[in-house]
Amino acid sequence: MGHSGNHADTLVETMKLYALLLMLPLCASAAVKTMTLRQALDIALSQNPDLLLARLDQEKARSQVTIVREPFVPKVYAGSGAAWTTGFPNSIEGSAPSIVQARTVMALFNRPQSYLVAQANEGVRGAAIQAALREQEVVYRVASLFLDAEQAGRSLEAAQRQAESLVRVRELTGQRVAEGRELAIESRKVNLAVLRANQHVDALSLDLINAETALALALGMNPDDRVRAAVEERAAVDVPVSEEESIERALENSNELKTLESNMQSKTLEIRSYRAVAQYSLFAKYNYQDYFAKFQRNNAQLGASIEIPLLVGRAPSAQASQAEAEVAKLRIEVARTRARITSDLRRCYQDLKRAESSREVARADLDLAREELTIDLAQMDEGRLPLAKVEEARATENEKWLAYYDAQHAAEVARLNVLRQTGTLEAALR
Repeated sequence: MGHSGNHADTLVETMKLYALLLMLPLCASAAVKTMTLRQALDIALSQNPDLLLARLDQEKARSQVTIVREPFVPKVYAGSGAAWTTGFPNSIEGSAPSIVQARTVMALFNRPQSYLVAQANEGVRGAAIQAALREQEVVYRVASLFLDAEQAGRSLEAAQRQAESLVRVRELTGQRVAEGRELAIESRKVNLAVLRANQHVDALSLDLINAETALALALGMNPDDRVRAAVEERAAVDVPVSEEESIERALENSNELKTLESNMQSKTLEIRSYRAVAQYSLFAKYNYQDYFAKFQRNNAQLGASIEIPLLVGRAPSAQASQAEAEVAKLRIEVARTRARITSDLRRCYQDLKRAESSREVARADLDLAREELTIDLAQMDEGRLPLAKVEEARATENEKWLAYYDAQHAAEVARLNVLRQTGTLEAALR
């Protein structure tokens, strides 16, 4: 039986070694980069995919202005209109036949097109607001993921220390059980605590990998890359004390409200363009009389074609009504958004107070555990307390560290939420 047990242990160790060898290529292909929060933000602002897409939309909006302004830009054409004709003299495109011809075409005054140009310019402003809104979202996401990775790393270290302490407790308890100074059930209790601690370490290891991978993706890196939060002394971000002033600032800086207002302005210009559409033509009789009365080799014209609206049909009016309905919907959306921003910010302040209170309690609990450990160490030095009890106290201290890290992380995230609502998060972090 003993030989069979040794063979099974050897087989298990061989399988573990084989699994480790299979994982080596995966570990080698994944790059782990250590960064500070500011470094992560700088990289995100330069290569985050969502932010890059928003900036491309800005370029597209600028190009749209150039497109709609095209009728007002003079265009020069040169060529020949020579053609053999029989009957009424005209060229292929309908004008009089000519040997050499040149013409310049541009719109001097076109009210509908002018409104479309103004609408395109408003689209540029709206795209810039959208890019700023996306930038705020990216900054908040990167900062939150960085704090998640930082908290996961600290918690993993504390959990590992706790597991090591419990392993020492298990060894010492096993010795006392073997000597008959402890019941066998105490050994099983400690062994269960070790298993739970190891399970917690494994879970936190996976949390750390997921947090670092999510942070790398937010920075625009490869899916196999990971970004580790650098250990640094970082001052807590300042949050405005006055809740009412924060609400006013949030409403003033809200890019979401600015986007809705820009959309309203764009729709208003669209309505004006629909109401300025028409066409009318009036021909000058003297042009035809002079031309057919005598022949003139060189011919030139300088003037403008004027169109005055008389009958425009019902479609522009219906399109204007649709745009007016959109404007009315946007006004309702603006009012609802302002109310939501106010409510969200008040709730963020409540969450911040709750998180800071929980952090204070967790800190007090941790300080008490550390003080108790100090007392236990002193008693062990005096021979009044066994080492197993000291290791239990050390494991308890590490458990309090875990609770404190969780509470601290919640408080930092709550601060980020307040600054995000007020539109001052990026300035506070950088």
